[in-house]
Amino acid sequence: MKIWFSILLLALLVTGCTSRSQARLHADNAFLAGQNAALRQQAARNGVTIVGAVQNPQVPWVAGLTLAQAVATANYVGAKEPKAIIITRQGESAVLEANVLLNGTEIPLEVGDVVELR
Repeated sequence: MKIWFSILLLALLVTGCTSRSQARLHADNAFLAGQNAALRQQAARNGVTIVGAVQNPQVPWVAGLTLAQAVATANYVGAKEPKAIIITRQGESAVLEANVLLNGTEIPLEVGDVVELR
């Protein structure tokens, strides 16, 4: 009996234990990763995706689409102006200050871009 207990204890030490909160965190992270992948795939087919407080998160692609045009088309409805804008293109992200929209800087977008307004 003692040897079986030792083997069981050794197996637990080797495989490790996962708490309920760790399992939940892992499941949540996997879900979010799947959601992000689906958004990127959908955006690549349909245009540009705007993430944030907007009425129209899918902006159809048109040649020459700029960041300002995409945000205007998405119709931002947030209570406060965004402080940062994150543009993700092919897995790489760039963080911009939101005032680039106000100072007239034209930032071209590409099909499949994901723009996050924070």
